Amino acid sequence: MGGGLPFPIETDREYEMDVSFTAEEEAFRREIRAFIAAEYPQSLRDALANGAEPTRENYLTWMRILAKKGWLAASWPKEYGGPGWSLTQQQIFRDELEDADTIRTASMGIAMCGPVIRQFGTAEQKARFLPPMVNAESWWCQGFSEPGAGSDLASIRTRAERVVGDDGKEYYRVNGQKTWTTLAQHADWGFFLVRTDPDAKKQKGISFLLIDMASPGIQVRPIETLGGDREVNEVWLEDVMVPIENRVHDENEGWTCAKFLLEHERSAIADVSRTKRRVKNLRALADERHDERGSVMSDAPAFRRKIAQLEIELIALEATNFRALTDASNGRDPGPLMSMLKTRGSEIAQSTFELTQEAAGPYGMVTPAPESGGIQPIGPRTGVRAADHYLNSRKLSIYGGSNEIQLTIIAKTALSL
Repeated sequence: MGGGLPFPIETDREYEMDVSFTAEEEAFRREIRAFIAAEYPQSLRDALANGAEPTRENYLTWMRILAKKGWLAASWPKEYGGPGWSLTQQQIFRDELEDADTIRTASMGIAMCGPVIRQFGTAEQKARFLPPMVNAESWWCQGFSEPGAGSDLASIRTRAERVVGDDGKEYYRVNGQKTWTTLAQHADWGFFLVRTDPDAKKQKGISFLLIDMASPGIQVRPIETLGGDREVNEVWLEDVMVPIENRVHDENEGWTCAKFLLEHERSAIADVSRTKRRVKNLRALADERHDERGSVMSDAPAFRRKIAQLEIELIALEATNFRALTDASNGRDPGPLMSMLKTRGSEIAQSTFELTQEAAGPYGMVTPAPESGGIQPIGPRTGVRAADHYLNSRKLSIYGGSNEIQLTIIAKTALSL
């Protein structure tokens, strides 16, 4: 297993981590690269070339192509419709997607809810919900955070009460509000944390529900970001009737599902592959953008030092990521490494956005042109919307469990005596 690092990683474990790729893995990389070159639509590149906000159809176009190939659920085992790839192959796949600058897939179902259903769901739930995920036939959103319940997620107040419907069947009647719900405006389904026992200890009175977003009583209202995008939303639920069979795991045991899901989310937030691509774009921007004296940014020693420092930190992050993969491959619990990856990954990504804004200068301060479906670039293409992306990146150290919370976890588990 590897990622192009020029050295072996020594650890305090009983093994040495090998970061070199095998011949088979290099052949796999070539296969992925050839597929992307042949199948990624040029029309999609053109639609998003100038920083336009992706539409639902933009996302689904690529997701359907991957699903047809059997690669949409890259991390899933074959028995559930995935390719059954090793962790190393999954990392190579992510690297190649990012290096080719493909549109991201809507991953809430595949990367978050799907693993929860596979782990805790009934046979009926697996048969009903997993195939549409892997075939790009359903879009999912995450209903966790609430006003006053973000990092302290166990403080949620959205209430679910058992009632008997007009059809004589038992339901949960859900009332409450969720916020920061990513791309909920596109979602067919959502997975929600709700309080089913208000008198229990905070973590003990929560259940995990799957809710049809077309249900009567659901309102999705946009939250416009500082960059002008409609990426996140608030979701209001008023007397929403949810069948009892849509609860995953036992009643009041939803916190177990949430903890399991958050481990997947935190490891993904490190997002080494995407940060590597951003640094590549940053270097291209620095080579292209001239200052007021006519010199390119990459000629400035101070700026070159900043990029070099960023790349050193990224190499260390990638090594830590491979260490976690090696642990998982050998059946070991990565433990606090997930929190380390989330913390450092989000910080390094934010540094990348900061340097990109610095390199773009005034060319990063562009405004949307709705009539054209995107942005009118007035400078280097790689600097388009740099300011918007910088502002939006402030959230990276907050969602998925704030970095302050992750540092507490690290202190308790890795540094305790």
